[in-house]
Amino acid sequence: MPPPSSASVPGAAPQPDAPARPETVAVLGIPLARIDYERAMDWIDAMVASRGRGYVCVAATHLVMTSQEDPELRDAVLRADLVVPDGQPLVWAMNALGAALRSRVYGPTLMARYCERSARTGARAYLYGGRRDEGALGQLEMNLRRRYPELQIVGGQSAPFRVPGDEEAERIAGEINACGADVVWVGLGMPLQEKWMAAMRERLEAPVLVGVGAAFDFHAGLVRQAPPWMQSQGLEWLFRLSQEPRRLWRRYARYNPRFVIGFARQWMRWRLGPLVATGKSRRRRGCD
Repeated sequence: MPPPSSASVPGAAPQPDAPARPETVAVLGIPLARIDYERAMDWIDAMVASRGRGYVCVAATHLVMTSQEDPELRDAVLRADLVVPDGQPLVWAMNALGAALRSRVYGPTLMARYCERSARTGARAYLYGGRRDEGALGQLEMNLRRRYPELQIVGGQSAPFRVPGDEEAERIAGEINACGADVVWVGLGMPLQEKWMAAMRERLEAPVLVGVGAAFDFHAGLVRQAPPWMQSQGLEWLFRLSQEPRRLWRRYARYNPRFVIGFARQWMRWRLGPLVATGKSRRRRGCD
């Protein structure tokens, strides 16, 4: 069972306040946090310490563009407490708007680094999702325990690829809550994991839910990651396309050009904004 909160223990010190949300930069209407790995992990730690309740979305261009067409997904993303730029093109877009970020916050790396930190701090992890292949979730857990021997993984379950109904949601929440998790890592893939976190947030006692997409497959050794040089050049999509062309070609053919065109329009409006404002101001003065 989860330990009692300090608020319920006589004489216990009060819980610290939940952390403030970091400053954001909106890219095509999605507010992306100006944040790096260390500050993202500090934010998670602060949420755990305060026993607040929030969830984190990791955003690639696919999420940004799908949010333009899927109102339920967009609502789930906008309700998130933290949306980090997972895709390198989003970092470039944010920097074009003045963000001055040095790197993205890549979901699989965030998960690995926070598990490493949790092995020191004692933050308890729960694994939800991943492939339903026999042994896939077990392989992920085994790999994480091997890499981070002190990591406390208090439970896990594979899951059907759907948002649960009320009865199923109550069962799932009961199982997760009974484990006393601090962070629930959700590996259902976009857009399901974002919708799942939005739907389950109020039922779960764990302070933080983090949707990390393909991180489960990567850390379980089921799927290869792109080489670092391809990741840094924003070519991870090309590597993934070469691995799964039949599944992914339509996605990239549809959304990549739309993202480039859409952001180019946003950037032009951003660049021309001061000129337009100045022009209006001059016209107003001329009429006085």
